[in-house]
Amino acid sequence: MLYAAEGGGGAGGLTPILMIALLFGVMYFMMIRPQQKRRKEAEAMQSALGPGDEVVTIGGLYGTVTSVDDDTVLLEVAPGVETRYARPAIARVVSRADRSESTEQVVEDVDVKE
Repeated sequence: MLYAAEGGGGAGGLTPILMIALLFGVMYFMMIRPQQKRRKEAEAMQSALGPGDEVVTIGGLYGTVTSVDDDTVLLEVAPGVETRYARPAIARVVSRADRSESTEQVVEDVDVKE
């Protein structure tokens, strides 16, 4: 009788391993994957920053981008007041500068000269 009880437990040893694998799968799709997606979106937003964009920093400071360097962004927070921030410190872009107008004006100026 003791032998019969031990033999039936062989299939039960696989169940905890499957439960742990299922738990890791759920954790990946519920926590890790969305975090990776948010990080990629933030990096794309920070790399697309340009002069004239109105942004909000992580600390809640609103400013207008005046220049962009490899690692830093120069913000104008008040008329004549500029501060330097690291790119990752930019939380979101409030409004983008319309860069298509400036290129259209340059094209129109070239056409006028000819």
